[in-house]
Amino acid sequence: MTSRGGGKRTRKAPEERRDEIVAAAARIGLIEGLERITLRRVADDLGVRSGLVGHYFPAVEDLVAEAFTSAALGELDALLPEESTDRAPDGAVHVLRGFLARMSGTAFDDVSRLWLNARHLSRYRPVLHERVVRQELLWCRRVERVIASGVEEGVFRCEDPWGSAVRVMAAIDGTNSYTNTSAPQRSAPLTAMVRTFAEVELGLARDALLPQGVEAAGSP
Repeated sequence: MTSRGGGKRTRKAPEERRDEIVAAAARIGLIEGLERITLRRVADDLGVRSGLVGHYFPAVEDLVAEAFTSAALGELDALLPEESTDRAPDGAVHVLRGFLARMSGTAFDDVSRLWLNARHLSRYRPVLHERVVRQELLWCRRVERVIASGVEEGVFRCEDPWGSAVRVMAAIDGTNSYTNTSAPQRSAPLTAMVRTFAEVELGLARDALLPQGVEAAGSP
């Protein structure tokens, strides 16, 4: 396959072009896997020469790391916007309930697969490893802020918001580990696991984090 780019190209500002390259690589990583990201593949998707991509990312490992960071951060902002973690008007319970509901849906299966993919590859790719660790801490810190806010409101009973955030994220990662294989067969037992775990972890009543409009188990 040869890179397209023989026709007239639009000259873009360096920062705009770089962002475009990262976005294209992130799309490939989310849909097909980080291993599929190459300078030529990204160039073909954008309709430019691979040398242009190489100008911004001489090492493909740097592009893979940037693609993962862009995709992971974008999904975090969609799942748990940073502004929602600071004393949300609807309260910490509402924020955490929404986060867990969105995280358990199928809309974010691609990012769950991306995390599995990135963690595996990071064993052999130091640049990617550093970015995976950084994103893990960022996700945990954002959940921690919600929990700390709930403690301040008096709705969560928790002595260590950071520890609770890490455990909640570990529970999410554990359930998401089946995304690539037997998710349909295991989905029913796992659907409420993270939610019920978080309720116990934060001293909440049973079904306190159940999405609004969903009937609690055992209800008449």
